[in-house]
Amino acid sequence: MMSGSSQHDASPGTRPPDASRAAGAPGSGVLALPVGVDGNAWDWPARIGLAVYHALALLAFLPWFFSWTGVVLAALGLYVYGTLGINLCYHRILTHRGLSVPKWLERLFVTLGICCLQDTPARWIAIHRLHHQLADLQRDPHSPLVTLLWGHVGWLFVQNRDTADVAEYERYVRDILKDPYYLALEENDLWLLWINVTQWLVYFAGGLCTGWLMYGNLATAVQFGLSVWLWGVIVRTVVVWHITWTVNSLAHRWGYRTYETGDNSRNNWLVAWISNGEGWHNNHHADPMAAAHGHQWWEVDVTWTTVKLLERVGLASKVVRPRAWNVTER
Repeated sequence: MMSGSSQHDASPGTRPPDASRAAGAPGSGVLALPVGVDGNAWDWPARIGLAVYHALALLAFLPWFFSWTGVVLAALGLYVYGTLGINLCYHRILTHRGLSVPKWLERLFVTLGICCLQDTPARWIAIHRLHHQLADLQRDPHSPLVTLLWGHVGWLFVQNRDTADVAEYERYVRDILKDPYYLALEENDLWLLWINVTQWLVYFAGGLCTGWLMYGNLATAVQFGLSVWLWGVIVRTVVVWHITWTVNSLAHRWGYRTYETGDNSRNNWLVAWISNGEGWHNNHHADPMAAAHGHQWWEVDVTWTTVKLLERVGLASKVVRPRAWNVTER
């Protein structure tokens, strides 16, 4: 168990030697639910939120909601919100401290991550740090060795005592909660609500005004605004969810292994491609603090390319490179 007494402790790169494997070894395909999970304690906000967003996303199949502008915004949003907000900031900057950026930029990236509705930064980070400490053991919050569906999305539907309350997971994120912005987000869920309501309004209002300027007709402008909102927010959010979840599920079941890590992490080409580099998951588990997940020249990592660009223009420092590179960038 992490002590949380220092950043090194809080950003795990090793597994505890006394972690129990009684419920199933990595690779066995048999693992019991985490001990903190009560199958009867449903997480209703998560269930309702996921159901509503997926139902709304299905509207994209109706021609009335289609626009190429919306599609382009959704595609761009996968990078702006998913790659910058989740991959880069939630994961590589905050969880593992693989690099540092100016505080104003860090908070901007965090706000983009919040727009992905993947929980508060502190809870997301706590769950991920716990995953690294106990990967593919019974207390892993989302190991697909329970079932593939559990590792992908099932773990979100029920409450887990290890991660349900800040009093339980605070020890994993003491470094994060020292920042007043992240602490405020943890103490008041309304901040998350207002940030996401704001993005809904910005996309709809932007589409409405653009539609009015383009067509000069209110009904057509409303239709265009709804298209921009549906594709730019709802569809994009759902796609980013599933991209993140495939790292938890597919990248712990299928792919090749470059390193012996003591868990079932894999380097998965498909997941790496759709997630802009997060799918080089065995590499990541072998060297969690490294800001680059692709360790070979052919392991394309768009998030790492972004890190290098930020470093080149002076917006990233203390960049941790993989140990396999012997501290020399390829």
